[in-house]
Amino acid sequence: MTYGEILFRTAASFVALLVLTRLLGKKQVGQLTFFNYVTGITLGSTTAEVIVNNHITLLQGISSLVLWSLLAFMIAIMGLRSVRTREFLDGQPTILIKQGMILEKALAKQHLNIDDLSMLLRNKDVFSPEEVEFAILEPDGKLSVLKKEELLPATKKDMNANVTPVQRIPTELVVDGQIVEKNLIKVDVSAAWLNQQLKKAGIHSLDEVFYAELQLDGSLYIDKYQDSVR
Repeated sequence: MTYGEILFRTAASFVALLVLTRLLGKKQVGQLTFFNYVTGITLGSTTAEVIVNNHITLLQGISSLVLWSLLAFMIAIMGLRSVRTREFLDGQPTILIKQGMILEKALAKQHLNIDDLSMLLRNKDVFSPEEVEFAILEPDGKLSVLKKEELLPATKKDMNANVTPVQRIPTELVVDGQIVEKNLIKVDVSAAWLNQQLKKAGIHSLDEVFYAELQLDGSLYIDKYQDSVR
């Protein structure tokens, strides 16, 4: 393979990879899940092979990149349209600490030890599980931490507020226009209550709701389809 051929294959692969990453979107670029991470690694290694391996024609290499990207794109579309598919591909968040208590079974299920957990907490400027109300391991492997209310930074609204223990975390009740039945049971509310709250907000059909979440204070956060942003 001549120097000129390598330059041409490099330029062609660069353009192809640029177009394909734009197709896959920011979620792939951000590597939000392990699947996204593996897809990104595969695209990168395949591109490198196309550039330097003279046993692979440029057409074969580009075709491989396009096919892999199309498969990843199809999987992403399936995840958008199906909650179950999304849960299967991306996994679900896992609660590791609840009200200051470490959940050992959840920790073991995620193949983490106490040293791993301590490191993840320190990355969030937390040096003791006792400070934590909830710690949740996200599908991308990062830890989200909600500190106990008395340890949260005070705001103007909090200056005269009484400290009350957190009984639950914000919980999604509607996703993609569908009620999450298991979460209704978890937070002990009924579908009738949910529909009543939606009607109070001027919503008469679940088809209008993209996402609804029960807040810490018992109120309902609602995000409708096709919100207008000014």
